[in-house]
Amino acid sequence: MPRTQFIDLADRVAAQIADGTLPPGAKLPPHRAFAERHGVALATATRAYRELERRNLIVGERGRGMFVRDASVPAGVGVEQAASDGLIDLVFNMPGSAADADMLRAGLKRLAAGGDLDAMLRYQPHDGRPHERKVLADWASARLGPVAPETLLVTSGAQHALSLIMLGLFGPGDAVGTDPLTYAGIKSVAALRGTSLVPVEGDAGVMDPDALDHACRSHGLRAVYLMPTVQNPLGAVMNEATRRRIVEVTRRRDLLIIEDSAYAFLETDPPPSLRELAPERTIHVGGVSKSLGTGLRVGFLIAPETQLGRLTGAIRATTWNTPALITALVTAWIEDGTLGASEDTRRRDGAERQRLCRETLADLALVAHRNAGFAWMPLPTGRRADPLVARLRECGVAVSPGAPYAVGDPPQAIRLAFGGVPLSDLTAALTTIRRELTHAQETLP
Repeated sequence: MPRTQFIDLADRVAAQIADGTLPPGAKLPPHRAFAERHGVALATATRAYRELERRNLIVGERGRGMFVRDASVPAGVGVEQAASDGLIDLVFNMPGSAADADMLRAGLKRLAAGGDLDAMLRYQPHDGRPHERKVLADWASARLGPVAPETLLVTSGAQHALSLIMLGLFGPGDAVGTDPLTYAGIKSVAALRGTSLVPVEGDAGVMDPDALDHACRSHGLRAVYLMPTVQNPLGAVMNEATRRRIVEVTRRRDLLIIEDSAYAFLETDPPPSLRELAPERTIHVGGVSKSLGTGLRVGFLIAPETQLGRLTGAIRATTWNTPALITALVTAWIEDGTLGASEDTRRRDGAERQRLCRETLADLALVAHRNAGFAWMPLPTGRRADPLVARLRECGVAVSPGAPYAVGDPPQAIRLAFGGVPLSDLTAALTTIRRELTHAQETLP
């Protein structure tokens, strides 16, 4: 088959999209009908559709067909941070409070009065300064069971820690199991590394151990990625019995566990961590961006000794070391109780915003943790996410569709992130969302 045939066909459809003949949301014919209409082979039609998907002009939805994508919805919404001037931004969760600037001012003043400023201008150990690793390890021990400082590596945020794991421990063709709806950042780093993510079924953000065992047999998994305490985007907390069953499967199948605790501080009475239940095979990832500030890129990973060498090498190859100034700030805030107080504030703030969401969106589906600054909203039957996202942008509200969080077929859902959004703006945004869902007439073709 000439390569230009499917390209020419894709170009013709693209032109119809550009001139409005095929408007946003228009349903395209099934592959076979499309092939017959244009007098081409089924394989040519399939390749033309794939080319249109590659150009972000159409989107496929399992069981529904192919639809023209709305160009007013940025292709990277929910993944790429972009300017949202004039919009109430509910895409990225950026918790904060009026007292944060005073906290930073006081912390910098204390550092300036210290005696080791010159040391902060020099290269640091790749894995972090020993005394700061100890502070972080002691703090983590209260939540994860005993943590030896030698097993903790300081990173430039939790996302950097996930990148180190993918870079240092996995390669192209390796497979890692995840929840079908999971953190968008793990998708990004896996794609860059060429590592496959395999969706493992579960219930509302809690992975099914039997499904994990089946995925090991059918996909040859090397690891499983989980957020067992306040899962993103659903806010679920996995119970202890399920955690123990997950651990049993990973031991029998010799899997690594990647445990992400980005939002774990929101749960005040969590079950034992996976790291505590299986320290010999768990790589635990943590950070402070959601509890202190998104601009403070300090995180850590705790790993079995057998993995430390390759992970340290990945730090050396990426950032060399974490900026000493920021690490010094954060560890000082751990020692003086500032971090703990900030976590309490974030929990209270999240709970207040969750109450506001449930009051305003009273009879609409909403899935969330009680203290989280984010929520997941499955759309009513017959509604599609992309047209709703586009319409909300026209009304001054930016939200993320469900696709960035999906490993596999995208759901018809939106994610709301409202940490740090002024309460008056949040009320206005939620009222707009309710109005559009209640009164708009857009339905599936």
